[in-house]
Amino acid sequence: MTVTVVYDNSEATELCAAQHLYLKPIAKLMINVLLPESLEPVRPFSNWEVLDQLKSLICPDQFTTVRLSKSTKDFIRFEGEAENRSLVQILKAKLHGKIIKLNGLKTDLKVVVTDAQGEWEHFPKDKEALLIDEAEEQNHDKSPDSIYFEGLPCKWFAPKGSSGEKPCEEILRVVFESFGKIKNVDIPMLDPYREVMTGGSFGGFNFGLQTFEAFIQYQESTDFVKAMESLRGMKLMLKGDDGKALACNIKVMFDTTKHFSEGAIRKRNQERLKLQELEEERKKEKKREEEVAERRRKDEKKAQEKRRKARVRKQALKERNRHRQRKPKNKAKAEEPQEPDSSEEWEGRKYLLAQRRVEALRLLRVLLRKISEPTQSSPQEGDVTGAKVNPDPGNTSETLEEGELSPQHLQSPEEMPKPQDAKLGNKRKQKMKKR
Repeated sequence: MTVTVVYDNSEATELCAAQHLYLKPIAKLMINVLLPESLEPVRPFSNWEVLDQLKSLICPDQFTTVRLSKSTKDFIRFEGEAENRSLVQILKAKLHGKIIKLNGLKTDLKVVVTDAQGEWEHFPKDKEALLIDEAEEQNHDKSPDSIYFEGLPCKWFAPKGSSGEKPCEEILRVVFESFGKIKNVDIPMLDPYREVMTGGSFGGFNFGLQTFEAFIQYQESTDFVKAMESLRGMKLMLKGDDGKALACNIKVMFDTTKHFSEGAIRKRNQERLKLQELEEERKKEKKREEEVAERRRKDEKKAQEKRRKARVRKQALKERNRHRQRKPKNKAKAEEPQEPDSSEEWEGRKYLLAQRRVEALRLLRVLLRKISEPTQSSPQEGDVTGAKVNPDPGNTSETLEEGELSPQHLQSPEEMPKPQDAKLGNKRKQKMKKR
């Protein structure tokens, strides 16, 4: 099915204005190049050489499309298509009965041109015969008349604004209801189970356009006949908003598979149910596998966490043991006797202590002297106290002066602090700070 650009749409008829779809007559002709019974084998020639000769005969006119249809030892057949039917008649007049001469061939080749046949050759020309056959089929509980389409572009039957990958049944119904009321519409591509049921594909690509198949069943037989007559020998044409048009060849046939019969519908439904059950089983199995995998991941995560905690505990225990081993060493090191201070420091310290004692004694002497002054001013009291304490008051100062110099008021060397005692005191203070 080819898609071509339409330059002359004067022969197009409207199919559905809402979708900008039209029907354009197919302007085809069959070109047969007859080969003589005996060809002297002077040189071989190709079919494309023959085609070039045909194109030269119709100049300046051109084919819209031309393809090799069949090649035998008796003839070579080409199928050519023109822009419109009037041009087909012109091309037919230019080619029919003409002679082609090829270099190297002594015998000339004759050209015979005929009109192309319709898409279905077995379409009954007598409508009454068709209706009789259809009535007989209905009497035998056969499927009502329906049409099979192939090569319909998905984008042309897709809702506006969509990606255009999937056609819409409602749009298909609206387009072809121009011939009559439609009873059933089926697009196998839209059924996700259909390809599995039939083992085939219901779509394809036509020069970059994705196409689909469809079945349409009309309520009235007259509408079915009208649709078949209208679609016979026609292309489907889409006219864009910019005025440009594209035409696509579509295949239109009788539905010979009884697609809409009760038996066919029942069979499809049963197969669909089986596939749905299988799909449900697959989903359940997949869910079970995911649950098992999730459980396995959780167990692995727990095991990793357990191993991590064990490593942390082991590391902490190792650090604790290392700390315990380090503590006795520090204790033993702390208990080691420190070296005594130098003799000069010790002498300076002793001198400082002696100086402080002398200052303390001098202060005490001053205080005692001040106390003795009031006693001298009152002789009576002094006599009484002096008789009891000291008969000669003047001896008090002499006694103090002697006391200042008396070695009794100075500490003996035994009472002086020793260097080792001072050091032991410092160690005790350090231990108290650590604790």
